[in-house]
Amino acid sequence: MTNDQSTLFDHPEGYGSVSRALHWLMAVLFAWQFLSAILHAIDREMPVARFFWSWHMSVGFLLLAAVVLRGVWALVNLGNRPAHPAGFLGAAARLGHLALYLLMIAVPLLAVLRTYGSGRGLSVFGIEVFAGGGERIPALMAPANAAHGLLGWALLALVLGHTAMALAHAYLWREGTLARMWRGRPAPIARIE
Repeated sequence: MTNDQSTLFDHPEGYGSVSRALHWLMAVLFAWQFLSAILHAIDREMPVARFFWSWHMSVGFLLLAAVVLRGVWALVNLGNRPAHPAGFLGAAARLGHLALYLLMIAVPLLAVLRTYGSGRGLSVFGIEVFAGGGERIPALMAPANAAHGLLGWALLALVLGHTAMALAHAYLWREGTLARMWRGRPAPIARIE
């Protein structure tokens, strides 16, 4: 079965089931992360804020893994993905997606570096990723202390912009941009041999 015959793979007219599953999984994980950060910023002692925040590192690490998988899958499907439109909006979409991917990698990586630099270990959903060395490495902690939160809020702004543009394409301009990620690619046509 070729890529063109499988609904797993992307197609110029829509995204395959793997791309869509990773996209919507990431959307849910982002919603969790941003909700936990907003609640933490409002009142970190609030029980609901403590609950969400207690999972922030594990969910962030899972999100990093999903971003890497999605990036690899996008490269596998590079020639098959729906094209951005020509002109200003297409260039803005390409730059916006590039910025999203850079921040989706940078924000959690900074947190992992800070955790390692703090001498603490990292456990994700109770599974140890690396043990704590006990010794602090300030050079690893400083970038995250300076940028993790700020870049996280910038990522939230980009995600909200991404969502607003998807809705504008769907409901204001009546284009199929959102449908390609929601419904996916058209079903492959069976060959009669």
